[in-house]
Amino acid sequence: MVEALLFASAEPLSVEELRERLPSRADVPGALSELQRFYRTRGVNLLRVADKWAFRTAEDLSFLMHRNRSEQRKLSRAALETLAIIAYHQPVTRAEIEEIRGVSTSKGTLDVLLETGWVRMRGRRRTPGRPVTYGTTGAFLEQFGLETVKDLPGLEELKGAGLLDSAIPADFFVPMPEDSADLREEEDPLEEGMLFDPADYDDHSGFDPESEG
Repeated sequence: MVEALLFASAEPLSVEELRERLPSRADVPGALSELQRFYRTRGVNLLRVADKWAFRTAEDLSFLMHRNRSEQRKLSRAALETLAIIAYHQPVTRAEIEEIRGVSTSKGTLDVLLETGWVRMRGRRRTPGRPVTYGTTGAFLEQFGLETVKDLPGLEELKGAGLLDSAIPADFFVPMPEDSADLREEEDPLEEGMLFDPADYDDHSGFDPESEG
């Protein structure tokens, strides 16, 4: 029954959600482990993403699905850089993103990431101006096949994949990402019903549209 529920669901299901739909004596974790082993060498695999379970096309066959996918909006380089910074440094403010990138980050870049559902506004930093803090979502984990953000590649993995220059400075480091839903001590909750950062509509001093490349 666990197998049928997972195949029938359009969204990944948690252990708790599966238990709610099964007899009380059902061994859900045991069934998931058995299914994961059974499908390991098949065309679909049972994966744990964002603390939930779902069937996904096996990685070595994913190219076959490209022709059936609707064309998705491509993210700009600025958006990809911003997404990576949020993923590794969350909770992070817009000013902190700009400090890491070394260039201004436009409201449009953050809007695009919010629209994807991969990024969310977490809270407000307890500093002057009370800037909004940003973090990733469960949809981000699902999109990139991660169980938690701690599964993001570390320094050596990034080097091995050719995403970092092997001659980077000795003091360069890749932070251990953390995406706890709980606000940190330095964060306050967002105002109820808040859907955007009001600061984005103020004059953003120093903003250069040409820097958003």
